[in-house]
Amino acid sequence: MTTSRMRAEIDEQPDALARTIEALLPRASDVGLLARDTRQVLFIARGSSDNAAVYGRYLVESHTGRLATLAAPSIATAYRSRVDLSGVLAVAISQSGKTEEIVETLAWAADCGARTVAVTNGAASPLAEAAEVALITEAGDELAVPATKTYTTQLAALAVLALGLGARVDRADLRRAPDEVRRLIAETEAHEALPAIVAELAAVQGVVVSGRGIAFGTALELALKIKEACYLHAMGLSYADLLHGPIAVVDERTPALLVAADSGPTLPGTIALARRVRGAGARAYGIGGGDGLAGACSRALPGPDLPEWVAPLGLIVPGQLVVEALARDLGVDPDVPRGLNKVTQTD
Repeated sequence: MTTSRMRAEIDEQPDALARTIEALLPRASDVGLLARDTRQVLFIARGSSDNAAVYGRYLVESHTGRLATLAAPSIATAYRSRVDLSGVLAVAISQSGKTEEIVETLAWAADCGARTVAVTNGAASPLAEAAEVALITEAGDELAVPATKTYTTQLAALAVLALGLGARVDRADLRRAPDEVRRLIAETEAHEALPAIVAELAAVQGVVVSGRGIAFGTALELALKIKEACYLHAMGLSYADLLHGPIAVVDERTPALLVAADSGPTLPGTIALARRVRGAGARAYGIGGGDGLAGACSRALPGPDLPEWVAPLGLIVPGQLVVEALARDLGVDPDVPRGLNKVTQTD
């Protein structure tokens, strides 16, 4: 069977991450200088970039002591409201840097008093040119519509952003990420649970994907990939929100896919959720979470051997491999999902 472009780009992630981290770590001081008179962070993004922003938000709030929020671009582009953004660092994220709504919203933020940063794979893009500091990822050309290497390199850029904002973490953990992703790709591909999970997901119409805290963005991104590349209903939820009602949709016909770092304060809750899902007669699939989550799930794939703050750079990778294999099993070309383009424009 011919290898999909998506699968090839999954394999390119270790090198793309290594290039991005090497290029951007020296820029952490530029972020720190720009942000010295700011007190909070506003993330501006859509789609997979918005899921990366969720990671950025949790990372900034948990490790730098700054308030971080997600922007509603329509406030700028549709309502054209004037908001006082003095003391705000606006961070716009776009793989292409060409989405007009995101470029316009960053310009609006600057006009409202914010300092501005761009995270993009487009070095000469309008978004990069609009920002005071541009963190250019080194993913190379990405041809498959579902974002893989552009997403993980965005996460690396946001880790550098957090370092620039004074995150109390060891940057050596970030440097280990490319090799860990390389190991994880090989281990997942050879893991006996991969074809079993794919076969079982191919027989259902929907799945709930859940994580919490720093892993929440991974759950949202994996749910998005399942929807756009496999055409299955996928609900991405924090497990705290899942327990407030939507848990009722999890049953023998709707499994749960749970993601967690191998350590951190949200791991015990993820393990407890896996046990509850199985207790309700549903299947629970785990990604990451160490032996604890694997033991509580019906089937599980390993996650990265990285601390929680940087684990999402690897945690999404087994999910990407599941999605690519599932799409092909369902007869869908994962490279060109119907109705989607590489650059999406919104009003």
